[in-house]
Order: sequence, then structure tokens, then C-alpha cells
Amino acid sequence: MQNEQQDTRKIAVVSVLILLGFLIILLRLWQLQILEGDELRKISESNRLRVIKVPAPRGIIFDRNGIPLVKNTPYFCASVIPEEFDAASIPSLARVLHMTEDELREKLDRTAQSPFTPVKLKEDLSFEDVSYIEARRSDFPGLIVEIEVGREYLYGGIGAHVIGYLGKLTPSQSKDPEFNDVPLNAFIGQWGVEKFFDKSLRGTAGQRIIEVDAIGREIRLLKEKPPVKGADLNLSLDIALQKAAEDAFEGKAGALVALKADTGEILGLVSEPSFDPNRFAKGIRSEDWRALTTDKKVPMLNRAIQSQYPPGSTFKIITAIAALEEGAMDTTAKVDCRGGINYGRWRFGCWKKTGHNVVSLHRALVESCDVYFYEAGKRVGFDKVYDYATMFGLGEETGFPIGRERKGLIPNSKWKQETRKTAWYLGETFINSIGQGYVAATPIQMAVMMNAVSNGGNIYKPSILKGAEPVVVKKALVSPGTMEAVRSALQGVVSESGGTGYAAKSSTVSIGGKTGTAQVVGIRKDSKDLAEHLRDHAWFVAFAPVEKPEIAMSVLVEHGGHGGTAAAPIAKKAIEAYMLPAEQKKELMHVQN
Repeated sequence: MQNEQQDTRKIAVVSVLILLGFLIILLRLWQLQILEGDELRKISESNRLRVIKVPAPRGIIFDRNGIPLVKNTPYFCASVIPEEFDAASIPSLARVLHMTEDELREKLDRTAQSPFTPVKLKEDLSFEDVSYIEARRSDFPGLIVEIEVGREYLYGGIGAHVIGYLGKLTPSQSKDPEFNDVPLNAFIGQWGVEKFFDKSLRGTAGQRIIEVDAIGREIRLLKEKPPVKGADLNLSLDIALQKAAEDAFEGKAGALVALKADTGEILGLVSEPSFDPNRFAKGIRSEDWRALTTDKKVPMLNRAIQSQYPPGSTFKIITAIAALEEGAMDTTAKVDCRGGINYGRWRFGCWKKTGHNVVSLHRALVESCDVYFYEAGKRVGFDKVYDYATMFGLGEETGFPIGRERKGLIPNSKWKQETRKTAWYLGETFINSIGQGYVAATPIQMAVMMNAVSNGGNIYKPSILKGAEPVVVKKALVSPGTMEAVRSALQGVVSESGGTGYAAKSSTVSIGGKTGTAQVVGIRKDSKDLAEHLRDHAWFVAFAPVEKPEIAMSVLVEHGGHGGTAAAPIAKKAIEAYMLPAEQKKELMHVQN
């Protein structure tokens, strides 16, 4: 009986406790819903979900020796969420951001984005700016500081036409499905390697979904998807060669293209004058862009692939090969140069007015005798020269993937009839056989041609990635004997007495090459009598080492005068820089950087 009474008391106590618990809960619900309901409802409604795109770190670009050419840097922006921002606070926010009220209103009015999408008000903030804004952010609901990934080009304008630059999505790009995963106002590749490999370099943006209170303070992180870093790139470019070459131009306009002899990899690609891609890295101002695009020196033009010039005497390599292969001349055939030849009422002069006397192939190339190649072109016929020029890749695009190439021009009698409606004349054979007249080529085409001469006839498609599978576009079907005779003469151009390319002679590596002077005006005059823009262009094509070629190149100096004095020294410096040990290049570039 006593046990039953105890159990009854326990049940009663538990029941009372449960009842009290329910009463407390009811009282709390009454307090929250009745007494504090309006206030809590306002707080709840003022909380927002904010979706923040997190940009991915961009892949790093390295040269062929593992030297980084770029680095990623933090990039801070002051932005607002339009839905959360009170327009009445524009005057005070303008003071905080050191902007005018009109500037601020223009940025807010110009956007047609979602009211929940951040609108950038001020970019490229310093750490001091960020600290100043963060200390006052609670006064401006919707104001946020965004962190993006910026880009720094470690060597400034060195290699800019290859590496390229970043820029914001254009309106047309923002509508392209290819860029659906790219945050608005993000930077993407707009030029060069940065553009061509943009998709792999930029990686995949991440996302953070957070809950914020009425003044924009983060309450909690609801969901996070981390960004995926972009892939790194190892270019075939040799930055030590590139810098040595660009420095050697000393402010003169022109181009250089260097290729790896056995693969066609681009070791150097210079176009001068150039530009500093760091000017684009954080968004270029419209006035700076206008200055670049209206500059009479045209720094945005990639002369290596987009400008074509008469190749001048560098084309004599092709004329020599054609004459030897077709049996029109052999290596011992002699021509007596008396300073020029007469044809009808015309006289076709040699650059050496006193003449070269009796020369055969070797000395004709070494001393660049025009009369010899007039005769060679006459004997073989220019239609045959055309065949060999196109066999070596002239008159057509090389296939270089970065940028739009020009095709150059190799004429023949069919082309003349179709375009000029007249027959081909012997006088045209003379001038075209020495790389003047209608003949035109780009620096990259001349580098491909010289590369094929150095490697035995392989015409490679130029590539920009280190270790890329070599692509042989075609094979120049030329006998080993002809190739050896031409290469021997090209070595003599640099190393023998009277050679026109003697300025390229190096104490560290054997170099073979051919000079060229491309006339800008029709009548040859002493360059000192002409304005600079009327002076001849200077060419030099080269390969090294002569015994076992590793590198071939072309150099063009606009209005530089003679190839032997203006272009050959640039080639020498570029080749010597390439031949340095990799570790020495790393030390050299680290110090310079």
C-alpha cells in the first residue's frame, strides 16, 4: 500500500513538472509571438541570403626553363547589393569612397543586373582603402568589399605579344555560353596566350551562400563550393632570349622570331614597339586605350605575324636552292659581276657599284652579289623559284595559333596574268629573284624557311607549348648536297672575310645566316639622304650552332638600313642568350626581376 502511494506521488510530481514545462513554453511562445512578434518579424525579414561568386586562382604561365612569367595578386573592389542599398546614403558613401555623387549614381544607374548582384563602385583598392571602408561598412547596408584575383606580369612588356593580357568580359562575351561560369566583371584572357588558353587557365569559380543581417553582417555560412585553380602552362618561350632580343632593338621598330630547329617550338617572338600588359591587368582606362590604339608607332600590331615586307637578299637562299636543284647552275658555275646588268633600256644594279668580279655560289651568298642571282633567276625561271619558295612555306600561313597571320606573297606568271592581266617579264624575274618586286613575307615565315634550311627540310607548324608534339606540315624535297652547300655559304656570311653578316660572329657559338636589305623606295639612295620612314628595312636570318643546329631565327628592323649592321647584331645577342645554361638563365632573370 505504501509503495502504491509513493508511485502516485511520483506521477503527480512528474505531471506537475510536465505541466509547468508546457506553461513555460506557452509563456515563451506568447512572449515571442505576441509581445516581441513584430520586432522579430522585422529582423527575420531583414536577413538575406547572399550568393557570392569566388573567382578561381588563375594558372601560372612559365617559360621553357620553369621561370614564372606572371603571378596572381589580390584585387579589391568596393561593391553594393542594390536591393540592400539605401540611395539616400549616396552623399555620405561618395565621401567614404572619395568619389563624386554623380560618379556613384552613374555606376548604380548604369547597371541592368539583378538587384541581388553586386555592382562594382570602385576598383583596385589599396589595403589602406579596404581598412577605411571596412571600418565604416556598418553605416551602409549592402556595401561589401569583394576580393578578386588580379594578374601581375613580372617582366612588363617583355614577351607581351605572346603572353597577352587580361580584360573584363565584353558585353558580347557575357552573352556567350562559353563564359556562363565566369562571374560578371571578372577578368578573362583577351590577347595572346592568356586568350588562347583562357578556359584552362581561368579554372572554375567557386560559390559561397551566406546569410546576412539587415546591415550586411554575415550571420552564418550556409553552403560553400571552393574554386578550382586553373591549369599552369609551360611555354616554349625562352624569356632570357626574349629579353636579350627586345633590349637589343634599342627602341627601333621590328620583329624577331626564333624557332627550335628540331620541333618548331617558338623560342622567342618579338614585336617592337610593344606594350605593358600590366596596364590592362586591373582594367585599362579608356584614355589609355585610345592612346595605345592611336599611337603612330602601332605598339598593338604584332609585326612578327601581321606585317609583311620584301625579304630582300635573304630570299637569295631560295633562288640558290632552286637553281641548284633544277640543274640550272651548280656550285662551281661562275658569274662576272661588273656592278650591274643591262636589260633593254633598264639597268639592274648590284649593291656593290664596283662589282664583285667573278663569283660562284659560295662567294655570291657570302658577299650577297645581286648580279649572280639575277643570272640564277634568269636561268631557272621565276616560276621554278616560286615552286621552291612555296615548298619552304613562303606565301602561306605558318599555322601559328596565336593571332591572325598575313600570308605574304610569292608571285609567278599565272598570278601576274590573273591579277595584272599582263605577261611576266624578265626584268621582274631579276628583281624578284633578289627578294624585291612583288615578293613579300612575314618574319615568322622567314623563320620557318630558315629553320627548314637548318634542319634538312622539315617545315614545322610553329607551336608555343614546351614539349608539344611536333607537327611537320610538309617536307622540302631538296638534296642533302644542295642543303650542305647553302649552309656552308651561310656560315661564310658570318665567319669569312667580306661576309655581309660579320657583325653576327660570336666567340661562344658558330652562327650561319644571311643578310637582307629591303628597299622601301624604288630608287636606291644613300640612307643618310632619306627620312627615317623612307630608309630600307634590315633583315637577317640565322641558325646556330652551324655543326648541329638547335635554333633558327629571322630578324627584321624597320627602316634599319643594312641587315648586316642593324639586324645581325640582334640575332647574335638573342642566340648567345639562348645558348646559356638553364640555371644561369634562372639566376639572370631572377636578379633582373
